Amino acid sequence: MVLTGLIRKLGHQLAEIRERALRTVLCKVELNLVGAADLAQDRLLFVHLLQWFNFPSVPMKAEVLSLLNRLVKYSPAVQHLVDLGAVEFLSKLRANVEPNLQAEIDGILDGLFILPSEVPALCSASYQTDQIELPQPPEILTGYFPQDRSHFQQMEVPPAPVATQTTRCLKFSTFPWLPLTTTDRHVLSSNESSLRSSNHTLIWNTCELLKDVIMQDFPAEIFLQRPNIVQSLFSLLKLAFGGEGTPRLALQSVSCLQQLCMCLRHRLHFYRDPGFFSCKQDTVSQNSSLSYCYEVRVTHHSQNPSPGSSSPRPSVVGRTGQRPRGDGQDWDAVSSSGSSSHALVNSRISVPSPLDVAHIDLPELESEDMLQLQFQQLSLPQFCVCLLESTVPLLRTGSRQMIIRVLELLAEDLILIGEAISVDIWDDNSLFAIDMKEKLLAVLGSLGETMCYHQSSIGVEHTEAVRRLHRMAFVSISLFAARLLQMLLPVEKASHFLPESMSAALFLVSLDMPISLEYPNIHEAAVAYLEQLNSENYSIYKRAAEAVYSIECACNFLSDVGKEGEKNLLELVEMADHALHSFSYHYHLPLIEEIINLCSKIWKSAQASPLLQGESQKVFLRMLSHPLLQVKVETYHCCLEIVKECLGVHNVTKPVSSLCSGIHFLLHPKVLYEISAFGIQDPKNEVNAAAKAILLYLLQGQLMMTALTWNRFIESLCPVIPVLQGYADPEDPLGNCILLLSKASSEGGEEVLPCTTRLKSILRLLLVKKPSVRSLALKLLVCHLTREEGAERKRPAMDARVLARATNLFIVKKPIELKLDDRKELIIKLETVEKVYEIFISDDIDLVLRKSAAEQLAVIMQDIKMHAVVKKLCLIDKIIEYLNECVGEDGELIECLIQPSLTLLRKVLCADPGARVSLAQQASLLTLLFRVSLIFHEDYTVVTEVGALFCLLLFDEVSRMDMWSVIPPSQPASPSVFSLPVSIFRRYHLPVHVLGHHAVSPYSIVLPLSADCLALKPVSDMLRIAWNLSWYHGTENLLKQMNSETKIQEFLDTLNLSSEDTLTLKVTNTASGLQDCLHAVVQAAAHREVRAAVTSMSFYFLNDRLSFKGGTSPCGAALKFLAWHTALNRFLQVLPACIEDEKLLIDIIHFLNKLLKEQRKNSSVELLNWLLELLLRPSPNPLLDLLVLTESQAREETDDFRTAVRQQLQKELMALYNTLLLSFGAVTDRYFCVIEG
Repeated sequence: MVLTGLIRKLGHQLAEIRERALRTVLCKVELNLVGAADLAQDRLLFVHLLQWFNFPSVPMKAEVLSLLNRLVKYSPAVQHLVDLGAVEFLSKLRANVEPNLQAEIDGILDGLFILPSEVPALCSASYQTDQIELPQPPEILTGYFPQDRSHFQQMEVPPAPVATQTTRCLKFSTFPWLPLTTTDRHVLSSNESSLRSSNHTLIWNTCELLKDVIMQDFPAEIFLQRPNIVQSLFSLLKLAFGGEGTPRLALQSVSCLQQLCMCLRHRLHFYRDPGFFSCKQDTVSQNSSLSYCYEVRVTHHSQNPSPGSSSPRPSVVGRTGQRPRGDGQDWDAVSSSGSSSHALVNSRISVPSPLDVAHIDLPELESEDMLQLQFQQLSLPQFCVCLLESTVPLLRTGSRQMIIRVLELLAEDLILIGEAISVDIWDDNSLFAIDMKEKLLAVLGSLGETMCYHQSSIGVEHTEAVRRLHRMAFVSISLFAARLLQMLLPVEKASHFLPESMSAALFLVSLDMPISLEYPNIHEAAVAYLEQLNSENYSIYKRAAEAVYSIECACNFLSDVGKEGEKNLLELVEMADHALHSFSYHYHLPLIEEIINLCSKIWKSAQASPLLQGESQKVFLRMLSHPLLQVKVETYHCCLEIVKECLGVHNVTKPVSSLCSGIHFLLHPKVLYEISAFGIQDPKNEVNAAAKAILLYLLQGQLMMTALTWNRFIESLCPVIPVLQGYADPEDPLGNCILLLSKASSEGGEEVLPCTTRLKSILRLLLVKKPSVRSLALKLLVCHLTREEGAERKRPAMDARVLARATNLFIVKKPIELKLDDRKELIIKLETVEKVYEIFISDDIDLVLRKSAAEQLAVIMQDIKMHAVVKKLCLIDKIIEYLNECVGEDGELIECLIQPSLTLLRKVLCADPGARVSLAQQASLLTLLFRVSLIFHEDYTVVTEVGALFCLLLFDEVSRMDMWSVIPPSQPASPSVFSLPVSIFRRYHLPVHVLGHHAVSPYSIVLPLSADCLALKPVSDMLRIAWNLSWYHGTENLLKQMNSETKIQEFLDTLNLSSEDTLTLKVTNTASGLQDCLHAVVQAAAHREVRAAVTSMSFYFLNDRLSFKGGTSPCGAALKFLAWHTALNRFLQVLPACIEDEKLLIDIIHFLNKLLKEQRKNSSVELLNWLLELLLRPSPNPLLDLLVLTESQAREETDDFRTAVRQQLQKELMALYNTLLLSFGAVTDRYFCVIEG
């Protein structure tokens, strides 16, 4: 039976699933459905059974151990457990379990030790052995285990890739094993013991020897296969936080580890293709590394041998004769490599160590236990992760030199990590992978804390030099962290693994404006990880980014709108629209005036396209309804000023046509609706006073407008009159003007409003809250009714008694609920509805039955689906016919049908917007309904129904929300929903209950950032820098302005850059940062200042390396335009006079060497010419003279520290000349290519 699924579930993250899977497996074993012998073959089962105890919740311990005890009786199970490191694992576990379980573990361990074919040394194997498949033992190991040779041969497997198929998390694990002679082991042992010495000078010299000789002579993997030296170097790193000169030892350790990383990288290249890769790294040296490469190529006939294969390492000291110096350059590589590997192996036995050529007799070392050594070696992934663990804490030392050197080491380690560890490590549940994940997450957590520490220290009261260091450290560490994440952790897995501190650090990087400009790819990576890690912080970033874009649009708009010449108006409007979202930050109110002037200009032109007018109107409406009070106040104020300018009495002598077109942008129903419904009702006096003044100027400005403009205004005003009439008041200037709209003009004068519109406005006034307005409306309505055609034949007669009771006619106590049903299924058959309707309209049937039929129809019409039937039968026309009969002289006969007929009409109109629009334009119907209400003034039900119909017909324009929306809704509203603006509820007594809409303006926007977000320091810093960058149009112009002595204040003080912002911008920008470094070199008054500046320049080289792939780096490009030759020239033309001079010269030469290496592919001819001039100048020539010590200098070398400094200076000079020769070769090649081409 296949148990693969169950066995996989034993490693599930949920304890319940693991427990259920284990019970199922145990049950199958107990019932003999699965044999124990079969289970013993499955390696994955034992992986999960051992891993069972690593979960936070560990149920069924006894059952797991019992199963292991049962399976350990089978040889395959023992083999799997030993390979997995179960001996050590269970031994450690034993101390942490109950006594009864300890006996169970003892039984398992006994079973592991009694296998006859087992090698006892395997008992010390650690848990990672399941990740590494041992290579075939080399021939030289024949005599180490003669008694176990037969068993050992049985364990041999064919050569395979180093990272086996069972380990998904590794790309490369261990190098092929290289045995060492006694001499080689003595060299390593001697250096190892020296590194553990308490003598600082000895440690220093040992590190120098390791870098310059040992690591050049020995293949780099030797130091992983015998990791004692590496572990000693890791221990030395802890001295970085000590005093009394110990940090310099930590720096030496960093240099050794960096050298080792580079050598390991070369070895990886060699193993990929030994036939192609050459270890020769310079133009003059022919050391043993080259010999070794040649020998391996001779030994292996295949062009691409398997990395798992191994061959004896030809020792550097395995040559005939004695080397007088330990620089690896005293032997002819060809002659030494020409012999066979066998001869080399035999010849190395009697050759002395390079450390002590005087002592030929070496101390006896114990024979090596090769298999045990192989289990104790460091794999490449382990080395990389241990290096991260040991060096990341050093990034908080506060030493500029330490931080840059550690970061350069980590950059080398990053390359090895990419070669060794796969992104599949996060899905690998092996013990090795779990251990690696824990360490990597600890490193990432520490990196996040370090980034937060440096960022928070920038604003603290430190000296500028210290703050600069913190900023440079933050930028460089951020780049390294982002690259490490990209290399190891897929974005989609970030939320499952990354620690909180890294999430907080990525949030800071995401909001860092200078980093986003200088290193956009790194910024994008940080944002991608943040999106997965913290939705809240990502939301803050997105809103901040939206505000930044709005700020850019605002500044670009102000810049473009003031330019001379033809402008792209549509583009300007689009920028203005986006600019509205950032007012909550910058409050730059002059922007409002510019936008409104643009809108006025667009609507003034008769040639403007409808699209342009529509887009500009959207922007204007959003300004009128802006959530920020200051913006709203300024908008209304600017509009009022334009209206005064165009319609003021001071223009009475000017041509009307040339002025009034400036207000056309206000003459639109949507604009007037916004001002009427929200501007007048705004609680802020500055807003409502300006809104009232604007409307008053417009209503009284007929004489200052052309006929075309006035008609345009009235046409736009008609849909808004229902809202505006709510402010009708004979005692208020604006309210009185609104009342005048409803009054008939004097004899011979032209009516302000169309006849039907004026009648509707009069009827609407009967519903306002002020009694005086209702009385005036009734008088106006009586005048209209008395002039009506056939008024003398209609009921009721208009007398004082009728008018007295009509003032409060529609002020009802129980309003009607305007709500219909929309059932999914028909309850009543359509044929039945038609029959009832026939009864209702039949003249031959008794009125009592017809009334009953009408009441039944009214109940049926509660369902919207029934409306189609009666509308098809012309119900509305029939009801209007009955109403006309009712107001006639013989109308009493049909009065009993009026109430149900009105109910029917209300329900049909409520669900049919089209019918409402049509009937609302019929003045005769409106007067007809009013007469009916007067006839039935004592019947509360009839009066309420007429009032409800008036609401449907008189407020129809403002009930349609799509008419007022900036963007029409994607789906039309349900026909059963009739709603009115909230402003209507506030100003009228309505005889109905309806839904309300537009409690706030439909044009109001939502600001991206709340006050809480703006209070966050990273957000406010980001927006402040973004404002200045946008205002001055880029970093370069901003930096020029910052350095300028003349400063013009053009915006609020709160938008000015702080000293922290200035430093952040200058340091992060490569060109500016390098310029400041060179300026510091020129202005420096002491060695320390120059060294700090030169070291700081190295940060920019490192940042280029971490953030860019190929091409000309920004650092190199910036240096081409900087006068750095002049700045450094004075230090290269004078011999150093003291040790501080020499240390300074070391840093400068190191910088020049780094610069040449960065530009090796495309060397600057100017740079090479400058260096040639320095080297070829007549004596004294410091750069050449320092290579060889004078007799006086040699006599002075009694101080160990001075000696070390001078040796370091000579090494840096030789490295510079070496790089210079290579650069000259590249330039020469290019020159000849040009000549030949």
